[in-house]
Amino acid sequence: MPQRRAVPTLTSLCLQSLAQHMQSLWAKDYSDNYLHEYQFRFLVGPFNDLACGLVQELLRLLGTSRRLSRAALHLLLLPHLRQLSLTACPGLANNALGHLIVLRCQALRVLDVGGCGRLSPAVLVDVAEGLPRLRRLGLAHTQANLQVLSAVGSCCRHLRELDVTGCRKVTPRALRHLGYDPAERSPGCPALRVLLARDLEQHAGDGDAVAAVAFLLLALPCLEVLAHGALQDALCLLHSGQLGGTEDSEGFPSLRELARSRGAAGEGAALTLPLRQLEEVQEDALSTVHAVCPQAEELSVWLGDNPGSSGLRELQGWHCLSRVTLGCSGRRGRALAALLPLAQSLGTRLCALTLHGFTCWDPLSLPALLASCPGLQSFTAELEAPPDPHTRQEPPEEEEEEPPAPPPRWATDLLPRGLPRLQSFTLSLAGPVPASHGPVLSSTLASLLCGAPRLQTLRLLALPFPLDSVLEPALPGLRELRELSLAGSRVCPGTVWHLLGTEGPLRRLELSRCPDIHRRDYDSFLHEVRKQRLELDITWE
Repeated sequence: MPQRRAVPTLTSLCLQSLAQHMQSLWAKDYSDNYLHEYQFRFLVGPFNDLACGLVQELLRLLGTSRRLSRAALHLLLLPHLRQLSLTACPGLANNALGHLIVLRCQALRVLDVGGCGRLSPAVLVDVAEGLPRLRRLGLAHTQANLQVLSAVGSCCRHLRELDVTGCRKVTPRALRHLGYDPAERSPGCPALRVLLARDLEQHAGDGDAVAAVAFLLLALPCLEVLAHGALQDALCLLHSGQLGGTEDSEGFPSLRELARSRGAAGEGAALTLPLRQLEEVQEDALSTVHAVCPQAEELSVWLGDNPGSSGLRELQGWHCLSRVTLGCSGRRGRALAALLPLAQSLGTRLCALTLHGFTCWDPLSLPALLASCPGLQSFTAELEAPPDPHTRQEPPEEEEEEPPAPPPRWATDLLPRGLPRLQSFTLSLAGPVPASHGPVLSSTLASLLCGAPRLQTLRLLALPFPLDSVLEPALPGLRELRELSLAGSRVCPGTVWHLLGTEGPLRRLELSRCPDIHRRDYDSFLHEVRKQRLELDITWE
């Protein structure tokens, strides 16, 4: 399935030549003469004529080859650059570089300085004030604080996405400045659609995080994604309508005033928000959250320890859902079969389903679940295997060795409609699988692989039954497969050799902890990859 290494394109060869000569020629001249003269603007070179996308690709090449220096980075801060990410080189990002970005890159629409902890708050303020055309700004794990977010809220009027994840200095009051400018008494960031504010520290005496998140939900009318630990509680607060006592003495409007401007005039009045994505919702809050966010399309839920609770039934009424993540937080877990009514209710609308901690008591529940969602594009399941009541406590007596039986031909009709849109499939099983489960699960995988022609990523992790008879017949039909992980599963070297001899776009093969793959097998695979000049990365340990 892997392909031979392709002949490099002329564009890639030119970029590689530029990357090779950057340090020895242009960067050296810049370092010797201009690096510390920050009023100097540009040095003429072939990189000046590169389109924005090629400049970004050149930066990537220099970074992956560890040839990106501060001088080279300065040279590539070109006036026509529209996207710039410094996440791969946070050590090079200092205050001087921040000033150069503002000075040289006025056309920037996307800037990500995530992890660049050496940029001071004052420089981040200059960035927000000096680049008002930004559409996306990444400030994760930086020194962003109240002054920075105040500058973002008042100056970045076109901002659509902002990431302040892990910023220790971002307080609840700082978040409020994204939605309102108390100095000008005007709304802030009116176009903001995505705000990522995970892992923020609690700051005692600086306001309530729940009230601050509720403030943002009301003050930002276009907000579709708000990732914050207090989101669920803020939604419950807004649904209750008990918004008294949230007045602010520093120029911010109260929650009651904001709710009135959003059409919720009195106590208990209905309020709906345009949120499309909701994270970490608890099962007992589903009905409240749904009432406030009826247009939610992506949802992650933690189910409790009571199988008789109404959470799964409640989800059947969410008519816009297309991406669902369900996790079992209780010690007893849930049966996989309990999801069948929900899957049948969502039907073809469901394009992504992720499951954690469900127990596969009935092996037929997995194909029934997949068959109920023929529109799936992504499926991930980390399942628990039930105990096998017939497991022998004593090892069997040694018997005379018999000739190996021919590989079984698994039935492939468990998914009659197939999964024609499926691109990613991950299945892992924790614990030994009862003997009766193996044939059904093997037939399920055989049916899946025969009915998923667009599959690009396949991960079969820690499956304790042999996969050779499932994989070998299906490999020729998987013409778009790019990543295959069999970590911890039972697969023989012959299947890998069959894989190496099949044409296709496979780029990555994971064989870690496969009990039937040994060091000599791995060395032979690598030798064949080098001999055939295959574009394939094999991992084994």
